[in-house]
Amino acid sequence: MKKILLYCVAVMLSVSQFAFSFETVSNNLDEKKDTTKNDTGFVFTTIKINPISSVKDQNRSSTCWSFSTIGFLESELIRMGKGEYDLSEMFVVHHTMLDRAQLYVRLHGEGSFSPGGSAYDVIYCMKNYGLVPQEAMPGIQYGDSLPNHGELDAVAGAYVKAIAGSNRKKLTPVWMEGLKAIYDTYLGKCPEEFVFEGKKYTPQSFAKYLGLNADDYVSITSYTHHPFYTRFAIEVPDNWRQDQMYNLPLEEMMAIIDNAIDKGYTVAWGADVSEVGFTRKGVGVMPDADKGADLTGSDMAHWLNLSQADKKKELTKAPLPEIEVTQEMRQKAYDNWETTDDHGMQIYGIAKDQNGKEYYMVKNSWGTDRSDYEGTWYISKAFVAYKTMDIMVHKDAIPKEIRKKMENK
Repeated sequence: MKKILLYCVAVMLSVSQFAFSFETVSNNLDEKKDTTKNDTGFVFTTIKINPISSVKDQNRSSTCWSFSTIGFLESELIRMGKGEYDLSEMFVVHHTMLDRAQLYVRLHGEGSFSPGGSAYDVIYCMKNYGLVPQEAMPGIQYGDSLPNHGELDAVAGAYVKAIAGSNRKKLTPVWMEGLKAIYDTYLGKCPEEFVFEGKKYTPQSFAKYLGLNADDYVSITSYTHHPFYTRFAIEVPDNWRQDQMYNLPLEEMMAIIDNAIDKGYTVAWGADVSEVGFTRKGVGVMPDADKGADLTGSDMAHWLNLSQADKKKELTKAPLPEIEVTQEMRQKAYDNWETTDDHGMQIYGIAKDQNGKEYYMVKNSWGTDRSDYEGTWYISKAFVAYKTMDIMVHKDAIPKEIRKKMENK
């Protein structure tokens, strides 16, 4: 075992990724007369917002899937009248990575072992292992104030790949204990019991106390390589648990998001944010980059000479016409890897810009100081229609006519 651990350290790789956050907001607000403006020319007016918990910062960890879905569940608790909770993201990460490692080794390395995940991983953990409050498992044992998983991911990844790639005829019965020790060292041990507000709980009894039902949450996507109104496991590496998602037409997926926000629910959102229109300032739009000169009023020769970064600035400095998203465009982008499984966030409201176009208000997990809007991103409906990989909602947030179609299949 010591040799394996030494090998892991020797082949350490660094992994980094950014994160998201925001403060609790009130529900069922009337349209705000005051506006929010950044220095790029966007002016947003809130139409509807639903409660969210405080914005967190995933910092240098690939754990957006846990932060976004835990935030989604925290909003569910507020919606249900149970108050505000701060749940531990790293309790979920710890359990999820051990499970993922087991499958990877069972497949002799013919799978995916990486620190990413999906919304379903959080729901699975809640159902099978429970949940704990942040105070019971802060998840940082290495002296930092925020998650920093470069070393952890390198060591755990090397360890698991060494096990899965070995030519031994039989594995020892303790290899999982070695991996568990790595995650215990960096994240802390998952508590078997803890005291919360003067009462003792186990993770399972705490989840029961919270009153969240794992079976109430539904995953939805929209692609044409599987029949509509059936369920399939979307083919991305981080859907390693093979979550069966309902496949709906694009307009119905979008209708579910709108209905959820209107009825007081939030949405866990998995998306591709590697697009030109997704900015670090807190805006996500889908201008037609191929028509950049026309959209921005630039001379074509000047436009062609701009760097990619300068083109992005031009296309996102103010509201511009956006592409008309179709089902066929979504499928093509998925099939040719233009749409990839990048990031998990939480949709919680709707706003409009100075031209009256609507945007979703999205809670990110990159802290409050990495956008112009204290952790909120304003994402156009065109962007969401084109670049959504999947969503998760409470089943009661689905319009009755759509839900009936889903249940009949």
